[in-house]
Amino acid sequence: MAAAPGAALRVYISTGIHGDEPAGPLAALRLLRENQWPGYAEIIFCPCLNPVGFAANTRENGQGIDLNRDYLHLRSPETRAHIGWLERQPPFDFSLCLHEDWESHGFYVYELNPDTKPSRADAIVAEVGKVCPIDLSGVIEGRSAQRGIIRPDVDPRSRPLWPEAFWLLQHKTRLSYTLEAPSDFPLEVRVKALVAAVRTALA
Repeated sequence: MAAAPGAALRVYISTGIHGDEPAGPLAALRLLRENQWPGYAEIIFCPCLNPVGFAANTRENGQGIDLNRDYLHLRSPETRAHIGWLERQPPFDFSLCLHEDWESHGFYVYELNPDTKPSRADAIVAEVGKVCPIDLSGVIEGRSAQRGIIRPDVDPRSRPLWPEAFWLLQHKTRLSYTLEAPSDFPLEVRVKALVAAVRTALA
């Protein structure tokens, strides 16, 4: 997307890395069609990182590789091409990775914020709660959570498989949000949840 004149904020948004999570690409399509972006922000948008998997409704790419676990070893051509493109980009103020979770009881946010920058997570959850239930479980994905927010103390260098957010944290931004819509809810609810989350993060 074109940079806004005098943009004070650079935000990276991606979705569709898991092909069986359709709400993200559909939320991207809605956001692009509505075209209501803040004038102070430059938006760098990757609306479907796994088009083959999306067309086939599979989590993995055409070679059976989970792209969102490939950002350290770079086995797939998609991940290699994506990182090659990312390396040519200036740093981002923060990143938003849109996903779905087939096991969650509602929407939640996974925040990577090692430098304790001002957080948007609480505002995101509050706004999304108007259109979609929030997962209020004390443990989500095996990690401690509070009010729909996971804030792990994770050193990416200790993990054998990297998601996209880990690579971004090491190379392009120190603030990353993975937005997880609940797959058991109707598709329109999931799309609205992700659209609301993106809009709130940019507000």
